[in-house]
Amino acid sequence: MRIALVSHDFVRNDGQGRVSYELVRGALARGHDVLLLADHVEPDLVEHGAEWHPLHPRFQRPQLFKDRDFARRASEAIRRVRHRVDIIHANGYTLTVPHHVNTAHFVHAAWLRSPVRRLTQGRGIRSLYQWAYTCANTTWERSAFAQAEVVVGVSEQVRGELLAVGVPPEKVRVISNGVDLDEFRPGAVDRASIGLPPAGPLALFVGALRTGRKNLDTLLHALARLPELQLAVVGDVEGSPYPQLARELGLAQRVTFLGFRRDVATLMRAVDVLVCPSRYEPFSLVVLEAMAAGLPVVTTRTVGAACLVTPECGVVLDDPDNVETLAAALRPFALSHPRCRDMRLRARAVAERHGWAQMAMSYLTLYETLSAATETTGPIAAGGRA
Repeated sequence: MRIALVSHDFVRNDGQGRVSYELVRGALARGHDVLLLADHVEPDLVEHGAEWHPLHPRFQRPQLFKDRDFARRASEAIRRVRHRVDIIHANGYTLTVPHHVNTAHFVHAAWLRSPVRRLTQGRGIRSLYQWAYTCANTTWERSAFAQAEVVVGVSEQVRGELLAVGVPPEKVRVISNGVDLDEFRPGAVDRASIGLPPAGPLALFVGALRTGRKNLDTLLHALARLPELQLAVVGDVEGSPYPQLARELGLAQRVTFLGFRRDVATLMRAVDVLVCPSRYEPFSLVVLEAMAAGLPVVTTRTVGAACLVTPECGVVLDDPDNVETLAAALRPFALSHPRCRDMRLRARAVAERHGWAQMAMSYLTLYETLSAATETTGPIAAGGRA
């Protein structure tokens, strides 16, 4: 099968880029021909046989202009190579022409309507630009989804958002993102050697620290009610209000701000629980990564990956802003309850059903179905078969 994949990046160190990268690896491993239309591609994909057609937008900033120019260039390129491929797979607003599959990692129309956006947005020029960017992508994505034969949501949450913006139910599928089961694995690590407190119950938070969407503020207030628990925070602290909030709450000795780290897999083997209390998250790879590392998870129903967290391996809270319920969910970990150790094995077992190989196979099975339909009904047109 000949597959054309369209995305800005096929790279390891980015959430959506990592998903695209692993999909390509899975397709190549099964002997498919892969054509990449992208701005950035990891060299090893080309070394293993992928054909890269570089698409470098004239604008790198602002992102609004970059996205528009990339979609225009990608659409022109697809018109030139369409006769060479069996499947065309785009990601969000990256194409303006008919294609087979479009994966929705984030639905801007849902974010535009979300009360979380209004709650966490700032003021000034930056806030105005973010609003304009969301509005533009709301329109562009709706057009891109209409041009796709199938739209894939990365979680049940995203599926609901796609239906809410008018994508017909028969066009929507759900394929969960995956995880590297070798990189993220259970094990023991000396805490002091990686900059963590050497002893005592320790929770981990990973996320952007300049936005209220990730909800570190509620976690810090919950931590103030749990004197036995410590917290390690991964994320760039420049411009973040949370170190000051930790000091104001008297938590300076119990919260370790680690900055940006590339060794998150190692950190996960050294802590007792991952806390992901985001107010809005379409998926969140970090939840699945923690489970693969044998780490129990405390998260919220507003996180897409929460649908993977069972009561045997974690806790899913209904309200991300309820300090008391978050503190109650973390209390067993603060007290090192024996049940928390049992959760580790259950978390790993769930993650083993969601490796990158399983994710890639789900997409390839979808491709095969659509390719077979093309042979019997003809090429696709906008919104469906010709």
